[in-house]
Amino acid sequence: MPSRSSLRTTAKSLPEHARGHNRSLVLQTLYSAGAMSRADLARATGLTRVTISDLISELIADALVVEQGTRDEARPGKPATLVDIDRAGFRILGIDLSAHDAFRGALLDLDGGVHDRVTVALDGATGEAAVAKVIDLARDLAARATVPILGVGIGSPGVVDLAGIVLTAPNLGWHDLPLQERLTAELGLPTLVANDANVAALAEHSFGDALSDTMVVKIGNGVGAGLLVGGTLLSGARFSAGEIGHVVVGTDGGEECACGKRGCLETWLATPRLEARIAAAPGDRDEILARAGERLGIALAPIVGALDLAEVILSGPSHLLDGPLASAALTTLRARTMAEFHGDLSLRGSALGEDIVMRGAAAMVLSGRLGVS
Repeated sequence: MPSRSSLRTTAKSLPEHARGHNRSLVLQTLYSAGAMSRADLARATGLTRVTISDLISELIADALVVEQGTRDEARPGKPATLVDIDRAGFRILGIDLSAHDAFRGALLDLDGGVHDRVTVALDGATGEAAVAKVIDLARDLAARATVPILGVGIGSPGVVDLAGIVLTAPNLGWHDLPLQERLTAELGLPTLVANDANVAALAEHSFGDALSDTMVVKIGNGVGAGLLVGGTLLSGARFSAGEIGHVVVGTDGGEECACGKRGCLETWLATPRLEARIAAAPGDRDEILARAGERLGIALAPIVGALDLAEVILSGPSHLLDGPLASAALTTLRARTMAEFHGDLSLRGSALGEDIVMRGAAAMVLSGRLGVS
C-alpha cells in the first residue's frame, strides 16, 4: 500500500521506469473509465498503440482483462473491440477488526460491492484467542468464494507498520504481532494488513467523495484517524500518523485508558465508553455526547490548522456520532482555528456506513495487487 506517493498512476512512465508502471496505468485507466478500445487506451494514457497492444495481450493472458465484444459505431470499417478489467472474475476478502464486540468480514467484487458477509462475536477475546478468530473468519469467507480471490485486506486497530505487523493494539492485547505474515501463511493468499482508520481513508478515496485533503476519524473499540493530504495517504515516521486515540485531551484528568494514561481521547469517544455512560444516565445522553464532541474538536483543531484540511469525516455508530457529538465537535474546532482559513471546514459522517473498513480493505488489495484505486 503506498504511503508517501500518489495512490493512482496517472501518467506514462519515463524510459528509465519499469514496465510495471505502464501496466498499472492501463489498469487504472480501465478501472476508472470502464471498457475502452485499444486505440482509446492509447489516447488516454499517451502510450503507443504497439505498447498498448502488448500490455493488453499480457493482461488478458494473466486473466485480469477480458475482451467485451465490439462497439456499435456508425463509422465505416472494422468496429473497435472493447476491453475491460475482468470485474466479475475475482473476489476480494475484506476484514474489519475495529468494532468493540465483533470481527466482520465480506467478499467484495473489484468495484467494492459486497457479495457475502460473516460476523464473528469477539466475546472479549484478546491475544492469540483473537488471532484465532481472525483466521477462522478469513477461512470461512474464503470457502464461500466461487471465483479466484485476488487478495485479503485487513483493517486492524492500533499501530501497524508497512509490513503488516501490528506494533501495538492495546484493546486486543496485540504487540509486535506479524498478522500479515500469519494470515498469508494460514490462508495461502496474498494478504495486506493496515491500520483500520487508514483503511477507512482508502475507502473514502476510492469509493466515497473524499476531498484531497481529508481526515477520516474512525470511532469504534478505539479512536484513530486516516489522513489524506494532497491525495496521499500519510503513515508517518513510526507508522502512527493519525493515532489520536491515545492523545490526552485537556488537563483535567479523566478515566484510565487501556494504554495506561488517563484522559486519552479514546476514553471520551470509544463506543463502549460512550454506551456505558449513556446506559448509566440515559437522561443525560445529549450532554454526554456533546462533551465527547467537544473533546474531539479540541484534539482535531491543531491537526486541521497544521495541515490545512478541507474536511473531517466521522466513521462509526451513527446513533452516537450524528447530532450533539458532531455539532459540538465542529463548533469547538472552528472556535480553535482561524476563521479566514478554516471557517468553511466541513465535518460530516461517512456515507459508506458500517462497510467502510471492509471496502477500504478491498481498495488496499486493489492498490497493492493491481496498482489501481
